[in-house]
Amino acid sequence: MEGASAWQRVRYITLPAIKPVIVVVVLLKLGTVLDAGFNQIFMLYSLPVYSVADIIDTWIYRQGILEFRFGLATAVGLFKGVFGLLLIVVSNRLIKRYTGNGLY
Repeated sequence: MEGASAWQRVRYITLPAIKPVIVVVVLLKLGTVLDAGFNQIFMLYSLPVYSVADIIDTWIYRQGILEFRFGLATAVGLFKGVFGLLLIVVSNRLIKRYTGNGLY
C-alpha cells in the first residue's frame, strides 16, 4: 500500500474487496431491466399519448383491466417474468465462470 497512488489502491485493493457485492447487485438489477416505471407513466396516461407512452406494463394494464383480455395480459406478464429470470440465470452463469462469484 505504501507508494501506491490513489487509483492503484482503488484498482488493486478496494475493487477486489467489494467485487462480490458488485456482482450480487448487478445480478439482482438485471431481473428488473424490463421495468420502466409504471407509476410515473400511468399518472400521465391517456388516449392521446398511447402511441408514445405505451410500455409493457401499461399495455398489460390496458389489455387486462380495461379491455377484459385477462388471458393475454397474464401471458405477456408471465413472459416478462420468465425473461427476467432467464436474464438472471444466464448472467449468473457467465459471471460465475469469469469471476467465481455469483448468487448461488
